[in-house]
Amino acid sequence: MNQQTIRNLTLFELLARSWKRPSPIADVRFSADGSAVAFSGTDGSVAIAPTTDTEPPEERIRVSADLGQTTIRPRKNPPAPITAAVIRNDGDAPLAAYRTSGFVCGGGTGDVLGLSCTGEVEETLFRTEAGPVIAVDHSEQAGITIATDGDHLYISRASGEVTRHGRGPGSHIEALAISPDGRQVAASFADGLSIWTLEGSSAALHEITLPSRPHSLRWKADGKALACSLEGGGFGLVDLQGGRVELFGDFPASVQSLSWSSPADALVASGAFRIAAWSGASQQDGDRAALVTGRPGLVLVDAVAAHPKKALVAAGYANGQIVIAEIGARDEMLVRSSGGVVTALAWSADGTHLALGDASGTAAIVTFPHQMFK
Repeated sequence: MNQQTIRNLTLFELLARSWKRPSPIADVRFSADGSAVAFSGTDGSVAIAPTTDTEPPEERIRVSADLGQTTIRPRKNPPAPITAAVIRNDGDAPLAAYRTSGFVCGGGTGDVLGLSCTGEVEETLFRTEAGPVIAVDHSEQAGITIATDGDHLYISRASGEVTRHGRGPGSHIEALAISPDGRQVAASFADGLSIWTLEGSSAALHEITLPSRPHSLRWKADGKALACSLEGGGFGLVDLQGGRVELFGDFPASVQSLSWSSPADALVASGAFRIAAWSGASQQDGDRAALVTGRPGLVLVDAVAAHPKKALVAAGYANGQIVIAEIGARDEMLVRSSGGVVTALAWSADGTHLALGDASGTAAIVTFPHQMFK
């Protein structure tokens, strides 16, 4: 009976630590050192769990002596309870990794807060002037933290200096992202992007026009390109060196999620009935090669996250299914077969852990054995 039960366990049940939160998960972030994961809920809470697994998969793997068959035994104990802090009561708290092991999040009254890896509010970094914080980001390399209340961009430097920047009435910033080298800040406005180049205490503004408001902002690792989902459908790809904007608009649903893959030099997107992927480098005619990835189906992809070390991508679907596919190949590995709509996916920097959140309030960390992605 026990053997039959073990055979019926899914990969998710064998590898994941899972917690049930009281509200849907809006965002998932790993700390910079990979020691913790923060889950931002739509109820304004931030729950934090350590990535260290007390029953790691390597310790539960068995290889039979006669057939050489590899099996993973189930966990003996449930995961330790997750710790949580209530940050605001008007919606989910925007979230980013902060310093080495902590997080920064935005409060409902303009306070930008530093959280420890155990979920404790350690300090108020600064405050915005116009109300709730809409978005935050942090660059450890540049020593800056940014936030917006919709009206202005606030840049806090390691020296303690906080500067405020704006575009004028009606611009309304909704999304922020610091470039990988920490020298540029991208912010969305009504019909385009504002790019601030940071030099010392000054910030030079450059603006890029787009057909509709951008939302999810994702920098390429080299800082030369920026992808952003568009309110009017599809996404835009901005070549910051050449000043060129490419538009990808043929999607059956809105693009909620974008992710760059450095190992595959590719960009992956949600919003289609399969994983949508393109080469990161444009061809001689200016177009980008589409990379057929995974299998087509009848359910929309709602979230994507490219693996940091290998040419793989994790995809979450509207029916709760989660798969991992090689970028440019059709084969998929099923991680989870069903559940709530997948709202957030993120890999740890070493590619060992996949964190996920869904609309039913499930927060989980899937820890993969080292030999799984050879």
